[in-house]
Amino acid sequence: MSYLNNFYHQFYGPEDGRKWVFVHGLMGYGQNWRRIIADLEKTERCLAFDQRGHGRSFQPTSGYGPEDYADDIKMIVDELGWDKFILVGHSMGGRNVLNFASRFPEYLSHLVVEDIGPEAAPNAHEYYEYLLNLVPVPFATREDAKRFFFEDFVKNAKTRENVQVMANFFYSNMAEQPNGTINWRFAKNGIVESVRAGREDERWHEVEGLKVPTLWVRGENSKEFSRESFKRVLASNSMIKGVEIPGAGHWVHSDQAEAFGAAIKAFVGGF
Repeated sequence: MSYLNNFYHQFYGPEDGRKWVFVHGLMGYGQNWRRIIADLEKTERCLAFDQRGHGRSFQPTSGYGPEDYADDIKMIVDELGWDKFILVGHSMGGRNVLNFASRFPEYLSHLVVEDIGPEAAPNAHEYYEYLLNLVPVPFATREDAKRFFFEDFVKNAKTRENVQVMANFFYSNMAEQPNGTINWRFAKNGIVESVRAGREDERWHEVEGLKVPTLWVRGENSKEFSRESFKRVLASNSMIKGVEIPGAGHWVHSDQAEAFGAAIKAFVGGF
């Protein structure tokens, strides 16, 4: 039985191309990488997938720590026979790929971690619980959902990022259910557990122990990954190079897609 079939996924580029795996962040999905992959797919073989509990992939009741997500990556690439590839992860996905690289370095030629640090934040999940609990799902219709997010939510939600951007992001994660109502595309419990399990312990030992050439990317205006933490990451391991992308926030590959794409291509080389 195929393990990959648990995940909504798409391949891009020639089968004999160099292999890349892209791992999205919290509440994201594989298609978040489409602009970056579009610049690679002429020669590179790229896999983007919805992680467990996200998008259209399977939604187990438990198992949302970085180790669980990293194990998924290993089972997928083992099934594909990919014994050497480039791994790219954003935000929560960055923590997941860091864990993969720390445990299975022999698989990787290069690692890219985008806008996340290894610090602990034991109460971080409370912010996401607050935001998710503001949303009165299920909605009877898509119009009701749209009205809520772009009227009530933008008026009342206290968000770290631009509230309009968050409203758009949440609305994009609404999906029609079999009974016709509109509800979260992702597993709500999985989202909260992902943050709790991912941030309950610091992971500096994973950074310091990396044995893979690594590019650590920070958005200049990021509120999720401080410049102080970025500097400490770069100083902690000679395998790590860093780039700060001007004009980008936390979603570097979306805010400044061209600059992000150029940075990862220059790092990996061979183009």
